[in-house]
Amino acid sequence: MPEEIQLGINDEYMTLGQLLKLIGLISTGGQAKWFLEENTVYVNDQLETRRGKKLIDGDKINIVGHGSYLITKST
Repeated sequence: MPEEIQLGINDEYMTLGQLLKLIGLISTGGQAKWFLEENTVYVNDQLETRRGKKLIDGDKINIVGHGSYLITKST
């Protein structure tokens, strides 16, 4: 079962780079590009390499070797 990550109350989306930082896989936004070059990341079963990819409510992220996440909207 994927771990749920909630968007902020006023947020419509978060970027993939923000998610990587939030879950502790990178410590600065600048490391996102490197991380995505070295690791396999799927968003909704599609390979994703853009750190700026917008993640919205319902998106499923699978970071091979690191876990699965589901983006949810705060209520």
